[in-house]
Amino acid sequence: MAKDDKASFRTTTTAGRLLRLTGMTTSIAGRVASHSVKGLFQSDASRERDREKLLRTIGTDIAQTLGEMKGAVMKVGQIASQMQDLLPPEVSEALQTLQKASPPMPYSVIRGQVRRELGADPDTLFASFSHTPFAAASIGQVHRAVTHDGSEVVVKVQYPAVKESIHSDLRQLRRLLRLGGLLKVDERTLDAIFEEIRQQLEEELDYRQEARHLTEFRAFHADQPWLVIPTVHEGLSSDRVLTLSFEPGDDLDQIQNHPDYTPELRNLLGTRLFETIGRQMFELRAVHCDPHPGNFAFRADGSLVMYDFGAIKRIDVEDLLAMRRLTECAYRDDIAGLEDCLRGLGVRKSGGPDIPDSFYRRWISALLPPFDSAAFDFAGSMLHVRVAELTRQTPWSYLESFQPSARLLLVNRVLGGHYWTMVRLGVVAGFRPQVEALFASLDR
Repeated sequence: MAKDDKASFRTTTTAGRLLRLTGMTTSIAGRVASHSVKGLFQSDASRERDREKLLRTIGTDIAQTLGEMKGAVMKVGQIASQMQDLLPPEVSEALQTLQKASPPMPYSVIRGQVRRELGADPDTLFASFSHTPFAAASIGQVHRAVTHDGSEVVVKVQYPAVKESIHSDLRQLRRLLRLGGLLKVDERTLDAIFEEIRQQLEEELDYRQEARHLTEFRAFHADQPWLVIPTVHEGLSSDRVLTLSFEPGDDLDQIQNHPDYTPELRNLLGTRLFETIGRQMFELRAVHCDPHPGNFAFRADGSLVMYDFGAIKRIDVEDLLAMRRLTECAYRDDIAGLEDCLRGLGVRKSGGPDIPDSFYRRWISALLPPFDSAAFDFAGSMLHVRVAELTRQTPWSYLESFQPSARLLLVNRVLGGHYWTMVRLGVVAGFRPQVEALFASLDR
């Protein structure tokens, strides 16, 4: 078997993916076992240094393997990289590399997938079809094309074996994380988190479902002409191929030093982004939940472009009410109410030590300012630094008393991801008026 064929087998067949994940799991389990034996003969300080080194190595290995494999495991790695309370920091930091553009699949793989789905080669179906991908992501890649009627489009092609391998991928990844002792949540919460991710991935892998999402969100945002959402070319789409209108825009890197993007325009774009995501959550109760920077673009006329509507989180009204209560308790400094709400969401575990009010107030002072009335300078924000400091300074017994909420896992991913968008845009704004208007919409 040639080298390229072997690489393709490892990533585009169910058997190949299972072998790759099983091999990585075995390797990491062996490393952890060796570390445990070695630790029996070390001082506490030496054992801790070796553990940090081990976790960094494991994180790098996992990131490299998941990046090469793409699919469900890469998507889970991207989500996990944004959840400092799910994995050790050494591992989540290594997984940050999965947020960057991933290496593309060969054109021969893409051509075969289009032929299977649409019945002919891309060069026959389209007047022109770029063999070089426009973008590559975890479950598919995008190619520029022109239809026979002259329309400029992008064609999103799902990688082979991703849908068929989703259950075995997730099962093996969960086994890997448990064997490595990397997870910081209890079994019931872990079950809920992986079930949430599985449901989301199955929906994201159905491109006809994404086409319906695009239609739904275009209709919902019809009163916001500055929000651009692509249209679907139905005749050139299927379960695993999605053809959309080409909607250009500038990405975050392009606008960093662009003279057309004045501070006033950046503030406008940031406010519109906040309004868009907020309305989706509290009015439509369904939010675009992949905040990767590649899924958003900007225009100098103040328009915001949104791509990739495969990952949509439907939100129960009970969870929205809990978010409102949690935030209002923080505004009022109602610590007892806040802790009660965290228990209801499953964030505050049962049992454990009593947590002093001062602990909650420190976290409120770090996390609340972007959602308060005073203008918050995202460009100069030290919120992420403050969160890291608080985590390091907090007694382990306190940290062990909290875990992620499976119900709000993807919502928190949205908020965390768009925090970094606001930072890079350099937005200066206080969003409390918008927050209170969104909360009021729940009563209508």
